[in-house]
Order: sequence, then structure tokens, then C-alpha cells
Amino acid sequence: MPEYFSDTSRWTCSPEHVDLDIPRRFTRRVRLAAQPQHVTLDLGDAAVIVVDMQNDFCHERGWLASQGVDVRGGAGLKTPINAMLDGFRGAQVPIIWLNWGTRSDRANLPPNVLHAYDGEGTGGGIGESVSLLSNAVLTANSWGAAILDGLVVDDIDIHVNKHRMSGFWDTELDSILRNLGVRHLFLCGVNVDQCVYATLIDAACAGFDCLLITDASATTSPSYCTEATIYNVRQCFGFTCDTAAIRASLAVNLG
Repeated sequence: MPEYFSDTSRWTCSPEHVDLDIPRRFTRRVRLAAQPQHVTLDLGDAAVIVVDMQNDFCHERGWLASQGVDVRGGAGLKTPINAMLDGFRGAQVPIIWLNWGTRSDRANLPPNVLHAYDGEGTGGGIGESVSLLSNAVLTANSWGAAILDGLVVDDIDIHVNKHRMSGFWDTELDSILRNLGVRHLFLCGVNVDQCVYATLIDAACAGFDCLLITDASATTSPSYCTEATIYNVRQCFGFTCDTAAIRASLAVNLG
């Protein structure tokens, strides 16, 4: 009999009958050191979102670097992110790469978004060419929208393009997470005080449990922006943890 299913629903069909029930799966509960409190969660209900680890933000020849911004913080996240994702993949936790990837005609971008990336109107913003490599800034399928070399991407990883600071605005991210049966979200990437934070806030407002991975996140903003982001996450939107705590938890709880 054919089956149509997601992680939260399964229909088994015959000409006379459709079974809507889904067998209960085993739980994979882990305890994780976090702040402001430690947490216990089910890895079967978790996913990892890696935000904006792409060439235009993290490569020395990308768009942000062409504006004179020091991008070494983002580029330096490759080692901790790779190690962390290896552990999560071993625990069968879905990995979602959430990157800026706009329409080439920019038809759905309002002035406030375009202004944020070309504040002086010099023509070096979204969709423009700033170098031989970054010849269509933050545009879907361009070099600048591609994941930074050195980050390990698996064939089963999920990719979502966004066109706002938040990855939930006018994208398929929410429906993907609902189909996966996700309740707990680990978030990391760049910039922690901008796109990572905006995505985390929208996730929390949508009812997801949010954990910001502090040492797998970075920003080009002043340090007080990171401090304020971490404070607000702990105070209002969820929890923070680090990659060492994640690896230790996976090792202890899953062997």
C-alpha cells in the first residue's frame, strides 16, 4: 500500500481505507548544559539552523569584505561548526543551511531592505557586482550566496533561501520544520546580533524552543552587540549553550 508521510503525519492508503495513525517512535532525550538553566530535550524533535555562513558574508573576497569589513570572525567558525554538525549528524538531527538568496530582479525587496545593504546609494548592494567573484550580491545561485568553502555539507542537509534578516519571513522554513516535527532549534552563524537573532526571535514567537550556540556564532558588529544579544536570548527568548556542551551531551547520552 502506498504511504505519504512526514515526521509528524503518515497516511497509509488502499482503495478502501486510509490509515492516518503514525507509530510512536523512541525518544532520544539528552541533558544539556545551558544558560540561564540546563535543559533536557528530545533530539528526535530537534534541528540545527546554520545562518548566513556564505561567501558574501564570510569570504575575504565577498561583498562584506569589499566594504572594508573584517570578516575573519565568521570565517573562523568553520572548525567549531564542522565538529558540532558531525555530532548532530551522528545523532540524526536535521541540519538546515539558511542563507540570503534573493530574486535576481529584487521584485520582492522593499526599500528598507535594499537601503540596509546600500545605505549611501552607491550601487554596491543586493544584486550588484562588487568583484569578479561577487558579481550578484546575495542573489540566489550566485557565488556570494554559496556556502563558504571548508564547511562540511551533507547531501541530506536542507537548504533554505531567505530575503530578510529573519529566515521565517516569506520562506518555506516554518513548513519544513513543522513537517520534520521539530520543536527544539539550535541556531548559529552570522551575524549573531542580526540575522541569527532575528530568526531566533521569530522562531521563539512561533513557539519553537530556541538555543543559541554562542561559540558557533559571530558578528562584525561591536562586542556589546553580542553581549546584548546573549542577554536578551537568555532573558526573553530561550537559552544559550556552546559546542563543547553539545558534544559532551551527545557523548554521554548517546554513547
